[in-house]
Amino acid sequence: MEHIRTPKVEQVRLLDRSAGQRKASVGTLYLSATHTIFVENNPETRRETWVLHSMVSSVERPPSTPTGSQLILRCKDFRVFHIFIPQERDSVDVHASLVRLSRPEKYSELYCLSFNPNVNKEEREESWNFTDLTADYKRMGVPNNLWVATAANSEYRVCDTYPSELFVPKSATPAIIVGSSRFRSRGRFPALSYFHQDTLAAVCRCSQPLSGFSGRSQEDEMMLQAVMKSNPGSDYIYVVDTRPKLNAMANRAAGKGYENEDHYTNIKLQFIGIENIHVMRSSQQKIIDVGEMRAPSMTDFLWGLENSGWLKHIKAVLDAGVFIARAVADEGISVLVHCSDGWDRTAQACSVASILLDPYYRTIKGLMALIEKDWVSFGHKFSHRYAHLDGDPKEVSPVIDQFLECVWQLSEQFPCAFEFNERFLIAIHTHVYSCQYGTFLGNCQKERRDMRLCERSHSVWPQLWKDRAEYANPLYKAELSQSQGVLRPNTTPYCFKMWKGLYNHVEKSTPPRQSPADFLAAVKEESQQLEEELTNHQERIATLTGKPIIWEKVEVPRRTTSRLWQRHSGPDPPTTFTDPITSPAQDTETANQNKTQSKDPALTLPLRPHTQLKGHDPDDLSTCSDLESGVADLSSRSSSGGDDGKDVDLE
Repeated sequence: MEHIRTPKVEQVRLLDRSAGQRKASVGTLYLSATHTIFVENNPETRRETWVLHSMVSSVERPPSTPTGSQLILRCKDFRVFHIFIPQERDSVDVHASLVRLSRPEKYSELYCLSFNPNVNKEEREESWNFTDLTADYKRMGVPNNLWVATAANSEYRVCDTYPSELFVPKSATPAIIVGSSRFRSRGRFPALSYFHQDTLAAVCRCSQPLSGFSGRSQEDEMMLQAVMKSNPGSDYIYVVDTRPKLNAMANRAAGKGYENEDHYTNIKLQFIGIENIHVMRSSQQKIIDVGEMRAPSMTDFLWGLENSGWLKHIKAVLDAGVFIARAVADEGISVLVHCSDGWDRTAQACSVASILLDPYYRTIKGLMALIEKDWVSFGHKFSHRYAHLDGDPKEVSPVIDQFLECVWQLSEQFPCAFEFNERFLIAIHTHVYSCQYGTFLGNCQKERRDMRLCERSHSVWPQLWKDRAEYANPLYKAELSQSQGVLRPNTTPYCFKMWKGLYNHVEKSTPPRQSPADFLAAVKEESQQLEEELTNHQERIATLTGKPIIWEKVEVPRRTTSRLWQRHSGPDPPTTFTDPITSPAQDTETANQNKTQSKDPALTLPLRPHTQLKGHDPDDLSTCSDLESGVADLSSRSSSGGDDGKDVDLE
């Protein structure tokens, strides 16, 4: 409170363009220790707008005008507020207060340490155990005779940015682990991230080796040999360096670099080409500028989108995940992933690959466990990357933003494969920046333990789980083919879209409309209510009459002569396909099947023939449209980098 120069200003006008406002509202502005609060003067609505100080990324103060002064609040969730204050002195005081309040200098100033929801001490402690990583590894089948838990990093002795509980190859002795750690940047030695029970291949992660131009470590070479031996079906492993090769070569001059294939005889080195945090920070700022353009022409919008390079970076991250998933699921080859320090691009690649490989991570609870494992536990630098404290702006970068966008892009290609909708992804994005909960605070597990966050703050996961009905995808059904097995996305450039739901919350020129997901959810809920009412009526009729309800058989005539043609609209080129309607002979056979089945007294509907594609194997779901949902499955054209496995754009 000592940083607030003036706690209340009257006759303030607020314009929130992200909410579709065209005219500023008049009201009173309040400054509290944690929020900026605007309350309308209109006695009928008295609408309140609350902006958490930790969500404010910048406060601008343009030159004053005769009608007053203006402040522009830009938020980390891409909302923009225009505040018009009549008096110049009040404007100066509010500006100075907001600049200081939005840049906390120590953890004790953050909202999560004063936020106190209505839960007792026991509930708070239980909330931190909501995601059980040990149970997640057990679900994968770990530990087993190939991978075991190691106590080498208990009390964070070997690597202070790693979790205390890790899984390593069974043949990796403590001496090998320690020796490998000394040869890896920040001590981040190879450790298990994901185990694929069907192929016994694994996804491991680490940081770059301290190899320079000629350095080597016998223990590190033995560690990679142990990773290979933990997969009985393979005689080599892939080492995926997620950096551009030129960047990795430049690091050799600083005594770091990448693995020498002459020393590591059992590896195949693959560079992916994801740019560094500085390039990503600049790229996102450009995409934000695109979203804030006022009445842009189509040319201006498309030029700005292309110039930002943002979607090219999203494609690079997704390509990394596709390469790893293919290696593990199709080739049965284990993969070791690293970037420079192993906590940014490595987290992106490993978690995207896990999403592609494992249907569990495409559920609400599964995504929570994945983020807790590959981001929180493995030491992603949340406080530095998302400016939780006033520090070096060069450390800020939208790393987890890109991961969440990759998940959204996948959900656009596979709309039935994910239990959650985009609101869930946006809610996670908001809480990463808000500091309302302690989950995403700090830079590693040890730092969170030293701050005693489990005792002083709350976990976000139970709250998100409590609100899961709001985040449910009405198209999701666990038994559908899209929801099972490996996802094989199409990563050609035209398949990527701008995530309007994140960067443009609402169109500025039109009032908000009901989203298709909300409409589907409402229809689904109404259908369930009608089914329940029908069941109740059936039971009452059966009770009154003492006879079971028997439905009359209804024959639905089929059209065998009309032909349906695919209609193309939009920028995507139409795909080659055969006529989706089966031949008359097939229709006759289907009708005969229906007549046979119609002997059942229950209502029988005619069978719907499956859509056939050219060269389609009925048992291969990776080369056909989704038979249950009718939504195109683009997996047959998946490309992690062209025919030879490399993408020219990424080299």
